[in-house]
Amino acid sequence: MKNIAKVLVAASMILGCSVNNSFAQATATASASATIITPITIALVTNMNFGNIAVSPSSGGTVVLAPASTRSATGGVTLPATQGTVAAANFTVSGTAAYTYAITLPSTATLSDGSSHTMSMGTFTSTPSATGTLSGSGTQTLTVGATLTVSAAQAPNAYTNSTAVPITVNYN
Repeated sequence: MKNIAKVLVAASMILGCSVNNSFAQATATASASATIITPITIALVTNMNFGNIAVSPSSGGTVVLAPASTRSATGGVTLPATQGTVAAANFTVSGTAAYTYAITLPSTATLSDGSSHTMSMGTFTSTPSATGTLSGSGTQTLTVGATLTVSAAQAPNAYTNSTAVPITVNYN
């Protein structure tokens, strides 16, 4: 009987030690919020146009159209006095005021006369370059130029691109 009593006393001591004591509790709360900003958009104002170009029958070259709508020629390419319409591509970027955005330009594009004659366009440049900042009104003008490669004896005709030249902007 003494052994049973000892076991019961030991068991009650063990159970008594494992009882959780309750301490004072503290609770804090937090609120949550979110702000939806104006989506960024880009809208075409003016298409890119390299203007009138003359090329040597024996030597090709390039026409470099700067974002400022100025152009220069290399190699066997000349720019006639009657320049035609010369314009860098012009876009309006809109969104949340003072936000910055990244600019992604294409690597190449092809112009065609609708027949078998083509010219390639590459080395795209923009103003602003790589990153822009929207003004206090939430807009900015983005201009884009490129380099047009003209082959020797390029067939005379009006050339246009058959696929879009994508200019992409997104918030940083």
